Amino acid sequence: MIYSSELHPMNEQEIIEKIVLGEIKLYQVEKFVDGDIEKATTLRRKALEKLKHIKLENIGNYSIDMNLTASRNIENPIGCASIPIGCAGPIKVNGEVAKGDYYVPLCTTEGALVASVNRGCSIITNAGGCNVKVLKNMMARAPVFKIIEPPFTENGQILVKWINDHFEKIAEIFKNVDPFAILKDIQSWIVGRSLFIRFLVFSADAMGMNMITTGSRKAADFIIEKGPVKCELIATSGNMCVDKKPSALNYILGRGKTVQAEVVLPKSYIKETLKTTPEAIAEVVFRKIYIGSGQAAAYGLNAHVANIIAAIFLATGQDPAQVVESSMGILTAEILENNDLYMSLLLPSLEIGTTGGGTHLPTQKEGLSILGCAGFYKDKPPGTMAVKFAEIITSTALAGEISLCAALSAGHLSISHERLGRGKKS
Repeated sequence: MIYSSELHPMNEQEIIEKIVLGEIKLYQVEKFVDGDIEKATTLRRKALEKLKHIKLENIGNYSIDMNLTASRNIENPIGCASIPIGCAGPIKVNGEVAKGDYYVPLCTTEGALVASVNRGCSIITNAGGCNVKVLKNMMARAPVFKIIEPPFTENGQILVKWINDHFEKIAEIFKNVDPFAILKDIQSWIVGRSLFIRFLVFSADAMGMNMITTGSRKAADFIIEKGPVKCELIATSGNMCVDKKPSALNYILGRGKTVQAEVVLPKSYIKETLKTTPEAIAEVVFRKIYIGSGQAAAYGLNAHVANIIAAIFLATGQDPAQVVESSMGILTAEILENNDLYMSLLLPSLEIGTTGGGTHLPTQKEGLSILGCAGFYKDKPPGTMAVKFAEIITSTALAGEISLCAALSAGHLSISHERLGRGKKS
C-alpha cells in the first residue's frame, strides 16, 4: 500500500514502523519526508536496526551531507563507510603536467601498504624522480547492433563503411551531448549478425562514461535512422568497451589513459638503501612477474598494482569497479650497461577523472586537493588536470612495485607484514 505524505502525514516513528512492516519500501522513504535525503537516510537506518535487532552506530556516524549524493552517487542511503586514509610521499614526478613533489592519499585497510608505497616514493625521489608520459587518452563505449536483413556479413560491412564515412556527423552528435566530448576514433567488429561499434572519445577532465554513454545512444539512433542497412540496437554497451572487466582488448588497445612511468635506480643506491642488488630485483621480476603471471594467464604482469590503484581511487572519488581494468599493469626491470637498474610500469587502461562522479564528495575532493588535482585548470586546455592526476597515479603505482619487488628480493616482505600488517612489534 502506497501512502501520500500530504493525505496521510506521519511522524518519523510511524514511517519506521511501516518500513519494518514492508508497507513502505526502502526506495520510497524520501516521498514521506519531502525529499529530504538526510532524514530519509536516518529513517532507513533506524528501520534496519529495528528489523535486524542491531545497532548501526558507526554507519550512522559521518560528516557528509547526504543530500550531496542525490541522483549522483547512491540510492537508498543508510550512512557512510569509514576507511582509514594514509599518506605516502613525497614522490618526485617528472611529467608533462605533474612536475614536482607530491604527497599521495591512500585509502586502505591493508597494513604495511602505505609504508611500502612510502618507501617506494622515497626510492624514486632519491633517484631523481619518475619520468612519466600519457601515451593515449580516450574513453570507450561500444554499442552492439543486430543486422536485420541478409546478406548479413555484407550488410555489416556496408554499414561500417557508412559509419566511417559519416565520422564528422557522429562526432557532432557527441559534441552536442557535451562540448568536452571529442570523438577521436571508431573501431568495429562483425561477428555473425552482430555489429560492435567502439566509439573512442576524449572526455577532458572527466572519466567520461556518462557523457559517452549518452553520446553513444544518440549516435546509435542516428545510425539506425539514417544508415543504409536495417539494424537494431541490442545494447548501448556490447561489452567491447570493455568496462569493469579484465580484457585483452583494453590490455592491448587501451581505454581511458594509457600511461607509462620509468626510473633508473643506481646500483650503489640499491645496495645501500634497499639491501639488495639490481640482479636480485630483476630476477624477482623475471620469475614472479613474467613466468608466474604467464603461467597463471594473468591480465597484467605486475606485483600488486591493484593495491595502489584501489587505494587512490577510494581516496579521490573514482569508480572502484574500474580498478579491474585500471590495474592491468606491465612492470619491466632491466640492468643497464653501467649496472644501474631501469624499471618501468605501463598502465594501458587507467580510467580516472578529476571532475564528475564521486570527485565532488567532500572527503574525496580533499583527497584530490592533496594532490593538487581537484577540478580542472581554468587557464589550461581541458583534460590537463586529468593528465596530471594520471601521471601521479602511475608514478605512485611504480613506487609500490619497486618497493615490493625490492622487499621480496631481500627477503623482507614477511617481516614487514608481521610488524605492520598484523600489529606485531619488531
